Order: sequence, then structure tokens, then C-alpha cells
Amino acid sequence: MFKKGIGKFEYLIYVLPVVVLISFVVYIPFVMSMAYSFTEWNGISKAARFVGAENFKLIFTEDTAFKSSAVFTIKFSVLFILIINVLAVLIAVMLDKKLHSTNILRAGFFIPYILSLVIVGFIWRFIFIQGFQSLGEITNWDMFSWSWLGNAKLAFWSILFVSIWQSIGFYIVIYIAGLQSIPYELIEAAIVDGAGSIRRFFSVTIPLLMPSITSCVFLALTNSIKVFDVIVSLTNGGPGGATTSITYDIYKEAFQNNTYGYGTAKALVLFIAILVITLVQVTFFKSREVEI
Repeated sequence: MFKKGIGKFEYLIYVLPVVVLISFVVYIPFVMSMAYSFTEWNGISKAARFVGAENFKLIFTEDTAFKSSAVFTIKFSVLFILIINVLAVLIAVMLDKKLHSTNILRAGFFIPYILSLVIVGFIWRFIFIQGFQSLGEITNWDMFSWSWLGNAKLAFWSILFVSIWQSIGFYIVIYIAGLQSIPYELIEAAIVDGAGSIRRFFSVTIPLLMPSITSCVFLALTNSIKVFDVIVSLTNGGPGGATTSITYDIYKEAFQNNTYGYGTAKALVLFIAILVITLVQVTFFKSREVEI
């Protein structure tokens, strides 16, 4: 009993610094933000005036900027999740084959993920503005003369394209790992039963790939809802606020408009929305996973 007590005490000593650090960095600021969401505060003054649920009432009744940013975020998230997962699965299936250039292609797809989205955004901003202009002069194609960042519709697709281009390599790696964990005996059994390549893909590969799909959809969901840095570096929320996401709207509210209490109320709404959506998504996909 004495040795067990010493073991528990040593475990507590090792764990305590991490718990304290996480508490100060994550949990305590989160609880403080929840408290500030019920106040009117500019983030600088010592006193914060308690306003109750007034901030949340304004968000859902009068704040048109939050509604438009929510529409943009939902539209972006749905398309991002669908496109990046479909493309990642198809590319992973091709890269899982024994080809001479497989390793080079894998590295090529993954390298953009190493770069920061802020850096990627500035690079693509230069390409969209100056690079496309040069290509238009060479090829005389009309598409290169379009205002890819100045037109609201084109700016949306530009952000979506850059986000997918930068992060697809990460999802490909996850899907390749999932494909390599599928026993080849099951594929051989399907071949013996006369199943074609398409039938094997949908009846054998996809069901056994569900754990990877669950992880990738979860990551794509959370990353797309929190989209921020690529917008800052690429369009800065423009033109006319057409590419303002919820996170960028929260940032402007809290740190540019100095309405910190109202900004934290929006952040709390976003947190609850992400929590509910991810719980539903993970539960739905987990129920469809197949054990090997």
C-alpha cells in the first residue's frame, strides 16, 4: 500500500506541471471568455458592464455581418469537406499502387502542407494578381484577366482552391495509411467472387476505410469552420466583406472594433456550434465503421 501511495504521488508530481500549464493557457481563459460574453467590455478598461444575454440577442436578431459570415462559412465548409475528401481518396488510391514515381508524387502533394497558410495565401495572392496577368498576356485567355480576388464569387472559389491545394496532402497521407491497413486477402476474395474494380472499391475498400474517413471528415470540418489565416492573407475579408468567415468576423469585432465582450459572445456561439456538429458527425460515421 505504501509503495502504491508513493507511485500515485510521483505520478501526480509529473502530471501537475502539465495540468497547471494547460489550465492557464486553455481552461482558465476559456472560462473567462464565457464570463466576458455576458458583458459589455472593450478589452482594455478594468470594469466590464454586465449585460446578460443582450449580446446573444443582438447576434441572432440584428447582426447582419455575423449572418453573412455564417453563410460564407457554411458554404465553404460543405464544399471543402466534400471536395477535399473525394479528391484525397481518389489520389490516395492511385498513389497506393506500386509505381516508380509514387514516392515523388507523395512528397509533391505533402510539401504545400508544410507551409503556413499565411505564406501560401500571400504566394497565391501574387499569382492571382501578377502571375495571371503575365499568363494572360502570353496566352490571351480571358480567364487570366478575370478579377479572381476582386469579384465576390471568384474570390470565394479562389479561397476554396488555395485551402484545398495547401492541405490535401495531409488527408492523402491518412487515406494511404488506411488503404495499407486493409488486408489484401479481402480484396483477393472479392476478385475471386467476380467483383470488378468499381464494385470492390465501393463494397470492400470504402467500408474498411471508414475509420480514416471519420478522421478526415472530422479534421476537414473543424479546419474549415475555423478558416481564418488564408482569408487574412488572400482577400482580407473582401471584396465588401463577401469572404468574411465567422472567425474573421470575431477577430474584427474583438480586436478592431474593440467590442471584446460582444466578440467573445460570438466565439462562444461558434464553439457550441462546432461542438454539436462534430459530435453528430463523429457519431454518424462511427456507426458505419466496419471492424476487420
